[in-house]
Amino acid sequence: MGTSDTPRGMERSSTDLESTPVKGIVRTPPAAPPRRLRQVLALDDFEIAARRHLPRPIFGYVSGASETNASLRDNRSAFGEFGFVPRVLVDVSKRTQKVELLGRSYAAPFGIAPMGISALSAYRGDLVLARAAGQANIPMVMSGSSLIRLEEVSEANPAAWFQAYLPGEPDRILGLLERVERAGFGTLVLTVDTAVLANRENNVRSGFSTPLRPSLRLAWDGMTRPNWTLNTFLRTLLKHGMPHFENSYATRGAPILAKSVMRDFGAKDHLNWSHLELIRERWKGRLVLKGIMAKEDACIARDSGVDGIVVSNHGGRQLDGAVSPLRVLPAIADAVGDSIPVMMDGGVRRGSDVLKAIALGAKFVFVGRPFVYAAAIGGEAGVSHAINILSTEVSRNMGLLGVNALRDLNPDRLLRLRDSSGGPT
Repeated sequence: MGTSDTPRGMERSSTDLESTPVKGIVRTPPAAPPRRLRQVLALDDFEIAARRHLPRPIFGYVSGASETNASLRDNRSAFGEFGFVPRVLVDVSKRTQKVELLGRSYAAPFGIAPMGISALSAYRGDLVLARAAGQANIPMVMSGSSLIRLEEVSEANPAAWFQAYLPGEPDRILGLLERVERAGFGTLVLTVDTAVLANRENNVRSGFSTPLRPSLRLAWDGMTRPNWTLNTFLRTLLKHGMPHFENSYATRGAPILAKSVMRDFGAKDHLNWSHLELIRERWKGRLVLKGIMAKEDACIARDSGVDGIVVSNHGGRQLDGAVSPLRVLPAIADAVGDSIPVMMDGGVRRGSDVLKAIALGAKFVFVGRPFVYAAAIGGEAGVSHAINILSTEVSRNMGLLGVNALRDLNPDRLLRLRDSSGGPT
């Protein structure tokens, strides 16, 4: 699959690894953040700032989930059910958080998750995310529901991954795979938890719709958020025209205002394991399945030849009531062993969350919403600041835990504090 001797697995390094910068990008130490970002001290601060900056429908789309938000809440609360057991008098002066994943060395054990229509939140949002990730040498996964052509993102960051929502139609599957391959992407992430569209009633309540419908309410939201209106929306229209869903298939999709836009999100309810066989046969790069929540599916994926899986409930945006990925992570990691890397996303907001996930079996984690908020309020500098905040927290907490390498983390470093009801265990 890849050029590494261990293309389907991942090894954690116990010593500093020579990072591999993205071609065409010169990595530099993080600069002091711009003045407007100096009061942003944690990832949650980006959400507070983004709520003030973004129109209500756009913020609601990013922040919301499905139905009652039960899964969204559980994604966060699951982390609070574990506490750390630190060790002391350990020389941690040479600790490193660098990792190897799918044949490549990364500077940190986290990456940027795929997030749709990011260019509505931040000007050229996907490019902003891709460039910041490239500079920091962490993976960025481009969403298949992006409003920017995948070819542009690959040019901005040749090491970016591409995430696809594929229908159960072989011709359309093969057409998109050929386009992604031509663009130079080496890693394909297939999202498999969208068999049908979720009940996003919270989008309706916040005024967001697909297609996006002009209305007096939307106009008022734009007027009360002039910075976003001028520097994101109108700037996009003037320089690039009406945004389209660019990457749903091999050809350009519908504009965001078109009534036909829902056709781009059409039938996926007959996508099945036989289609994965077709994809694995055709796609010669690295293949990752995202949306695995059952250990049985993890084993089928492994046996089908995928190179990695992401344990995920889609950030709580699909099946409301689906448990947090952190809850099923240990069983899935035990089931597949070291045969393929097990990654996860959902609810990660602090460096401590990253380390808890790794201790419970994750080889790598992805973070979504906070990076979109960072791009919205600070552009590329905002995303770089967010990456630096999380990386600094990981390093600090490794030192406080008495850990020099991520491989030293295991369940023994955690203690369960309470069950989901809030009572002691």
